[in-house]
This record gives sequence, C-alpha cells and structure tokens, in this order.
Amino acid sequence: MSRVGIKPVEIPKGVKVSIDGQTLTAEGPKGTLTRTFRDEIAIGWGEDEKTVVCSIKGASTRQARALWGTTRALINNMLIGVEKGYEKGLQIEGVGWGAEVQGQKLKLQVGYADPAFVEIPQGLTVTADKQTVKVSGPDKQMVGEFAARARKVREPEPYNGKGIRYSDEVIKRKQGKQFGS
Repeated sequence: MSRVGIKPVEIPKGVKVSIDGQTLTAEGPKGTLTRTFRDEIAIGWGEDEKTVVCSIKGASTRQARALWGTTRALINNMLIGVEKGYEKGLQIEGVGWGAEVQGQKLKLQVGYADPAFVEIPQGLTVTADKQTVKVSGPDKQMVGEFAARARKVREPEPYNGKGIRYSDEVIKRKQGKQFGS
C-alpha cells in the first residue's frame, strides 16, 4: 500500500482539470500542462470532482505500486505548477563573470575563451541580472532540468568558490595547499 499514492490530490481554486483515459490536462493562471501516464495506474475523479485519485489497475505488482506514488506526485506537481509555478535561482561566482538572455538562449561568460550558450526551452521564463539568473515556469521538471544544464557549464569548485551554483546551495570550501617553512 503506497502511503503517497493513496492520498487524493486536491484541485486548487482557479485550476481546471480534465481527464481523458490516461491523459490528464491541468489549466491555470501560470499555463497549461498535459501528461500521459502509464497504463498500470488508473486516474479518476474523487468526491464531487474536487480531487483526483490514483489507483492500481489489475494485479498489484512491485512496479505498479512504485508507479502509484510517482503518478500521484506528478499530478500534484502539475496542479501546483499551473497555480503558483516553480522558480529556481542560480548565482554566478567569479570576477568578471556574468549572464544575459539573448533571444531564446542564455549567454554565460564564466571564464572560458568563448561564451557558453544554453538553449531556453519553450514555456520557461529566464531572467538574468549580471550574476543572478532566475528560471521560472509551470513545469517543475523542465525548470529543474534547465537550471541543472546551466549549472553544468561551470560547476562550483571547492577551493575558490568560483562557478555557477543554486541560490540555496552551500559550497563546502576546502583548504588549499600548505607551504611549510
């Protein structure tokens, strides 16, 4: 029995949900998200169509039980995303380093001879202010994946603290080489 999957997902006010077989569409103030789920899990309405419930179709296999909780969590993330949206911040540490948005690309000047460009996916809003980058959008997975790709251009290093890090990330600093006398 899944402790996560058994809970119904509350539909927030201002969000419209439609279920068509295995496809769920959520529409809210921040946008529209559509996702098709696996056949092992049944998606349906709860009481008075104010909740969405998930259950296992057919035999209760190990994989079906694992997908049950995952499906419920994905639906919950969709509903939160179209209502409030998700945001991730990146901080660029380094002298003369920075970022700017050029059309549908994020231009990163992070100590390489040439600037690095990261393609901004459709549906995301990216703002850059010198050494701070904000990524926001309704899809939690897309926001996190873009932020991770931008961070991967120059990961933070533990000696000088230079690199691109998440705003809430703490880099554990290491002591450099010691010279004896």
